[in-house]
Amino acid sequence: QVQVAESGGGSVQAGGSLKLSCTISGLDFGDRSVGWFRQTPGKEREGIACVHWDGEKIYYEKTVRGRFTASRDAANSTLYLHMNSLKPEDTGMYYCAVKRTSAHDVCYLRFLKTDFGYWGQGRQVPVST
Repeated sequence: QVQVAESGGGSVQAGGSLKLSCTISGLDFGDRSVGWFRQTPGKEREGIACVHWDGEKIYYEKTVRGRFTASRDAANSTLYLHMNSLKPEDTGMYYCAVKRTSAHDVCYLRFLKTDFGYWGQGRQVPVST
């Protein structure tokens, strides 16, 4: 079976940094886009970073662009998210996910949670002032 598991994170103060990792097993995601999503109470889960199938083209949602860095290590079945200059509004549950198919649709044009079929349980990231 496919397993997606996030790790890392924790509580940090505004301006600090955190790193999240995501291990994926039971699925070869080397030819699929993988992404990080964030959800806060009262809001929909939204994509914040997408590492495309080639592992090099990366898309960031505008609120995290320039502060967060996503990467992947397909050989080790791992996805990463480095979060810098964290803000209180970054507080939320962070999820790792894998696209449903290997169709090469770029996240620049379409980055929707419905296109991702394999999800981790999420990691809470509280950012205090």
